[in-house]
Amino acid sequence: MAQDVIVLTPKMPDPRSLLVGLFAGGPGLSLSEDHGGGVVQLCGPDGVPLVALDAPLLVHTPGEAERLLGPEVTAPPLPYWWMETRASSAVPEATPLAGSVGGRLTTLLGGTVWPPQTATTRTVEIPGDRDRTDTARHDGFAATVDVLTESTAVVLSDRPVLPLTTRLADTLRTATAANRALHLVTPPHTRLTLPLHRALSGSPNRWVVQDPLGGYYDGSSGIRLAWRDGTFTAATDTEPPMPPVTSERRLTLTFRTVHAPDADLTIGLGLEAAWRHLTGAPPVGWSTAEPVNLPWSPAQLTDLARTRAPAATHVVVIGDPVRPSIATLRVSRTTAGVAQDVTLSLGYVSPTDVPLDAVEPLAAHLVAEHRLTTMLTTLQAGRSDLTFAPGPEAPPVPVSFTLGARDVHSVGLDHAGRPPLPTPPRRLGRPNAPALHYLFADGPGIDPWTQLRRLTEHLESA
Repeated sequence: MAQDVIVLTPKMPDPRSLLVGLFAGGPGLSLSEDHGGGVVQLCGPDGVPLVALDAPLLVHTPGEAERLLGPEVTAPPLPYWWMETRASSAVPEATPLAGSVGGRLTTLLGGTVWPPQTATTRTVEIPGDRDRTDTARHDGFAATVDVLTESTAVVLSDRPVLPLTTRLADTLRTATAANRALHLVTPPHTRLTLPLHRALSGSPNRWVVQDPLGGYYDGSSGIRLAWRDGTFTAATDTEPPMPPVTSERRLTLTFRTVHAPDADLTIGLGLEAAWRHLTGAPPVGWSTAEPVNLPWSPAQLTDLARTRAPAATHVVVIGDPVRPSIATLRVSRTTAGVAQDVTLSLGYVSPTDVPLDAVEPLAAHLVAEHRLTTMLTTLQAGRSDLTFAPGPEAPPVPVSFTLGARDVHSVGLDHAGRPPLPTPPRRLGRPNAPALHYLFADGPGIDPWTQLRRLTEHLESA
C-alpha cells in the first residue's frame, strides 16, 4: 500500500532545505517535475519515480491538521507549511526514503512529520539494477497512480482520513480526460472526507476497500468486488450489508443562486449567509482542494473565479472545528448569469441538535438577498465529523424544498402553489413575486422521497 508522509513546518521549505531533504537517497537519484512544476519527483537510478513531493501550502485554517491527520498530531502554530509526499508502492525503499526526506526537512525547519514513526535522517540506499516497468508514468499520471490499465487508474492509499488533495483532484481530472475510471483502494480503517467521497460518487469512479478476510468490497455500498479485465466490478450474487444504526446526523443543504455578471458581484456571500444562519459564524477557510489552507475571503474567491472564467471554479469551504461543517462550491457561467452551486453539510451528535427550525428563515433570507433559485434540504444518519467510513449508510431523507421567485413565475404561481403534498407551501419574499417553500411529511407509510418525486413531476408538468 502506498504511503503518504506529510511534513508540517513553521518555516517555508526553501530550496536549500529541499535540496538537503532530496539527498536522503544519496547522490545517485535524479529529479523530475510534473503537473506544471507543482509536483517534484525523486527518481531512482533507473529513472523510476520513488517519491512525489507536492508544492508546500501555507495553512491559515484552524483544526485542519487534526481533522485530516488525527487529534494526536502536533501541528506548529498558525500559519504553518504543509507539504505532502507520496512514496511509490512499487519500490520497497520508497517509504523509508519519504520518511527520511521529511525527517531532514523538520531537522532544518522545525515542525513535525506524520506518521511520526516514519521520520528519520538516514540515507536510504536505492538499488539501480532492478528490472522494473513503470507504466503509471505515462499519460500524465506520473507517480500518483499505482496500477494503470486501458480502462482504470488505480490509486492505493493508507491514511486514517483521506482528503481530496490537489494530487487526487488532478488524478481524477486526468483519468476523466483519458476516459478512464479512478478506483481508490484503501484499507478498512480509512475514512474519506466529504469532498473526496462526493468526487468519487459518480460512475465509473469507485472507492475500493481491502477486506481483511480476503477480497475487496465497495466502500460506499458494501457490495463485494472482483478484479476483472483491468478494473474492479461487482461480484456476482452479492447483497449489500445493512447500514449501521447511529444517533449522529448530517444536515445537508444543496442550493443554487444566480446573479447577473455585474462588475461588483462578490462570490460566496450566499454561502456565508447560510453558514451564519446555521452556526452563528462565517466559514473559517477555503481552498481548491484539501487541506483547506486559505482564510475565508469572498473577495479572493471572487478574484479566482474571474481569473478562471468562463471555465468553472470548484472550491472547498470549511467551518470552525467546534461545529463540524464543510461545503463544496461550484461557480459557473450560465445563460441566466453567474451560478453558484453549493452543497453545505453540518454534523450533529444527536437528532435534537439539528436546527431544522432555522431552514425556512434561511431560505427566506437567500430568496430576499441572494437570488436563490432552488434549495433542497436533507437529513441523514451518519458520522457527525462529516467523514465516511467504509460500508453503506442510511439514505438521506428530504426535509424541504424551496423554489425561487423566478422559477415560481415560470411555472405559474397557481400551479406551483397547489402541489400534491399533505401541506401547502409557504410563501417567501415579495408578496407580488413570491418564492415557495415546500415541507415534506415523514412518518409511518409516508415516504419523503415519493413526495419530492411527485412535487418535481408536478412542477415539470406546468
